[in-house]
Formats: sequence, structure tokens, C-alpha cells
Amino acid sequence: MYGPDVRRQALALMDRGQSLRAITLATGVSRSTLRDWRDHPEKSGERATCPRCAEIPSLPEPASDYAYLLGLYLGDGCISASRRVWALRIACADAWPGLIAECKRAVKAVRPDNKVWTVQCEGCTHVVATSRHWPCLFPQHGPGRKHNRKIELEPWQRTIIAAHPGDFARGLIHSDGCRFANRVRHNLSTGEKRYEYPRYMFTNESADILRLCGEALDQLEVSWRFSRRDTISVARREAVARLDEFVGPKY
Repeated sequence: MYGPDVRRQALALMDRGQSLRAITLATGVSRSTLRDWRDHPEKSGERATCPRCAEIPSLPEPASDYAYLLGLYLGDGCISASRRVWALRIACADAWPGLIAECKRAVKAVRPDNKVWTVQCEGCTHVVATSRHWPCLFPQHGPGRKHNRKIELEPWQRTIIAAHPGDFARGLIHSDGCRFANRVRHNLSTGEKRYEYPRYMFTNESADILRLCGEALDQLEVSWRFSRRDTISVARREAVARLDEFVGPKY
């Protein structure tokens, strides 16, 4: 699997009359792949289906669905090599069937020409789709666990998140967060007092992903704090009500 820049470089060298062997040494592309690119130039049209691989890159559409899917991926997703393509896997808890359906819908919206299916695992369902372009769409992909490496958004991703922070926050919280009733008990001189209030929490081991979540909440003007080293809490009544406009409970 080779990126669009490598392909363009190899084709340019072909146009200059260089041999396949010389191009292989210069680019690392196998000669069989070079022959395929030379003999079947019509296949290059497939990359036009990826907005990031197009000659003039554009933003993925629909942008709101991409923002949501990016949040899911950063929370509970991974990309791995699968034969000649890449497989995107998003783990969704079986306790939330609506989340599984929403995840499938978002993947299909971002890659409408790719098949989406589910794989049952213990306690969760993996939503899976293969494509050559997942690393293009999610450049945060890399070796190892996310919390052990740097996670930064590309400028074009920041443009999308700036326009759709609510969808991004919804994806993050749907993956590694929750909305629940926080129950409190106080022993007073007049007796025991109990009350409860709604609260959001987002937990992740990656300091970078926590920062991105906090930035999205700031854009939404939702007050938040760290309740633990790895957990963001939204507990103020007005902040919960504001976040409810974009997220709401899982179902």
C-alpha cells in the first residue's frame, strides 16, 4: 500500500523515461506495482473517491459525520492492515445497541462505497469497514497504543472540528464517556440527606486526547474539570444542559 505522493512521484519518473528498476530503487515501490500503475492508469481514478488523496485535497463529507467518527476512533477505534487494504474497527459496548447502529451509520456516511459489518466479541461488538484510505482519513494511526504516542490533529481536521465541535464531543463521549445520575449522600445533624444530579464523564489514558476533548468542550462553552488524572467531568447544571444539546445519554 503506497500513498498518493509516492504514486505521483513514480508516475512522474515513468514519464521521464526511467526504468522500473531505477524507480523501484528511488521510491521503494515494487516493480509489479509499477507495471500495474503503468498498464492500468484508469485505476488511479479510485483515489479520487478519497478527498485526501485527490489531486486537490478536500475535506471529508459529510463533515459532521466525520467529526463524530473521529471522536469514536480516538476513543475506541483502531486501524490495522488487512490483506491489501486497511481495516477500521470501532469497539461498541453491547449494552448500547443504539450506539452500534449510529457508529455503522457514520462509517457508511464517510465511506459510502465500502461495506460495513459487525464482529461479535465478548461484551462488545466491533463495527468494521475496510478501505485503502483509512490512514488518509485518520492520520493519527500509528504503531502501538494511542496513549503511548503523540496524538495531534492535522490542520484540515481542526477546520472540521471548529465547525462541528458538538459532533466531535459526542463521538468521544459515546466511545470513552458516559452520562449518568451522580448520587450523593450527606450525614447532617438533622439526618441523612440524599440527592442526585446528571453528570458527564470522559476517561482516557491519552493526555493528548483528553486535551482535544477539553478543547471541544471549551468551543461549546461547557465548563469542565479533571476529577481524576485521566477523567474529565462535566457536572454543573448549566454545563450538563448545554452538553445535552449535542450528546445526551447512550441508548
